[in-house]
Amino acid sequence: MLVQELPPKSADSKLVLKNAESSHAQILTVNLEDYFQAGAFHRFISPRNWYRFESRLEKNTEETLELLAQHDAKATFFVLGWIAEKYPELIRSIAKAGHEIASRGHLHQPLLKLSLEARREDLRRSREILEDTVGKPVVGFRLSDGWLHKKDLGFLDELLEAGYLYDSSLMPRRRDFSRQPWRRHIHEHACSNGTILEIPPSTMPFAGGWLPIAGGNYLRQLPESLMSSAIEKWQQTETSPFVMYFQVWELDELQPRLSVTDRLTKIRHYRNLGKYRTLLPQYLASAKFTSIQDHAKLNGSPLASLSEHVHKLADRPARDSRLREVSTTAPDETSSSGGSGVRRVQRPAATLVIPCYNEESTLPYLHRTMQSLRHELSRQWDLKILFVDDCSKDNTHEVLQSLFGDDSDIGILRHETNKGVSAAILTGINAAQTEIIASIDADCSYDPHELTNMLPRLTRDVAMVTASPYHRDGKVNNVPSWRLVLSHTLSCMYRILLGQNLSTWTSCFRVYRKQQIVDLPLVENGFLGTAELAAQLSLHGRKIVEHPATLEVRLFGFSKMKTVRTILAHLRLLSKVVARKLSGSHGALK
Repeated sequence: MLVQELPPKSADSKLVLKNAESSHAQILTVNLEDYFQAGAFHRFISPRNWYRFESRLEKNTEETLELLAQHDAKATFFVLGWIAEKYPELIRSIAKAGHEIASRGHLHQPLLKLSLEARREDLRRSREILEDTVGKPVVGFRLSDGWLHKKDLGFLDELLEAGYLYDSSLMPRRRDFSRQPWRRHIHEHACSNGTILEIPPSTMPFAGGWLPIAGGNYLRQLPESLMSSAIEKWQQTETSPFVMYFQVWELDELQPRLSVTDRLTKIRHYRNLGKYRTLLPQYLASAKFTSIQDHAKLNGSPLASLSEHVHKLADRPARDSRLREVSTTAPDETSSSGGSGVRRVQRPAATLVIPCYNEESTLPYLHRTMQSLRHELSRQWDLKILFVDDCSKDNTHEVLQSLFGDDSDIGILRHETNKGVSAAILTGINAAQTEIIASIDADCSYDPHELTNMLPRLTRDVAMVTASPYHRDGKVNNVPSWRLVLSHTLSCMYRILLGQNLSTWTSCFRVYRKQQIVDLPLVENGFLGTAELAAQLSLHGRKIVEHPATLEVRLFGFSKMKTVRTILAHLRLLSKVVARKLSGSHGALK
């Protein structure tokens, strides 16, 4: 049902943005999220790994609040429940500044793909967390991932059942709503148990469709002149308020750059990043912008019914705060049963070797990952870490010293010349003071936490446990299909020639017994060395255990592997394996 009809235009109409009067206030909405939570990165980054990234949320939010205050503007902030749990004071500061807090669900995820029960729990949980944080009813919602289509309108029934009074998740498309053009404006949607207000970001007719002109990625990608004229035309022809939105990270042109391989993703997220720093002041200075709830209080607002319903919610029972501080204390030590002293449980010792070459951009991400890994392993293992800087050309060594140099359980070694990743791993293995040694990639393309499952598999009869994304229970995410074909082909060749049933021969993510490695006649220093090590173990009759793992796309920096050169090197190594088997020798694969 359309809430308001368009009045006839007059020749002296002054409803252009630069002359907008307070009675024609516009609506401003802000999606509160960190750069790594953006929808463009969903298939690369899981919420379980959000803690590994440098957060710039507080800085970007504070700058946004300052900008809004300078122009006496108010906005509706759509907030994830996860963010409210982690940054409750930040959310309270937004509310204290007079802005409305609304929900985007608990996690930045494709909510519509969840089960009905999971969606209901997410909607309830996020609303309650936000209400507990700010002490006010939360009545608005916007999807964190994508927009509603015609086939999704049943979701609005679920929102109403979950206690929400309005939604701003519909970006109407002509192909969906060609017979319902009023969907482009604020309207009431009839649900099975009442009505809910829908507040769509603004669009304009364009080339047989409806072009989004409300902000976000569209305002960064499309020509500024086109967007300005579109917004001005809206003001001249529409009486429904202009509904604008943006993400706080769009003001942050200095945010860390993720090394995703998808060109479209890079354009979508990074093109014209920071443009809002100049555009927003122009918009905010040219019109009165306010939040959704504040607009509902204005005379003649199409949201008038919202204000009445919110007033009735004033008596909604308050809950005790569900927020709790997360304990970061070290694991408890086991006390002896007799006496008052504390007896330390003897834990097996292990060394983690991490080769690094030009990993300056990766190291902060790795640092946060290592903090979590060490805490997780500390109950069962006495873990030491050795970084081996393979003569990096960037500031890898300086960053290593800054992040890890003061830790007595961490050592930093450095090659005077670049020798290759396998040589760096062997340097760490030879320098380690423990029999059990693990190695991982510095880019965390395998989740280092999988060591908790790999270490116990290194039984006394096993020389090496290797992570395997190509195992039948393994997984590969976002790796080009042509690389998968090459990897599977090479693995098949190694498997046939060596008679060893391994699916993956080139992983750097491994656990070793030192004495089973140091006597091998290894000659390869680069990426080929990982396959050579597995081949030599196989040729010497030493047991290799394969552990299924997930290989993810690199998020920071760039791979140093030269594909064509590496393929040729593998073919060369395979020919040496054939010659070695035919000769029956036990020496190096020369």
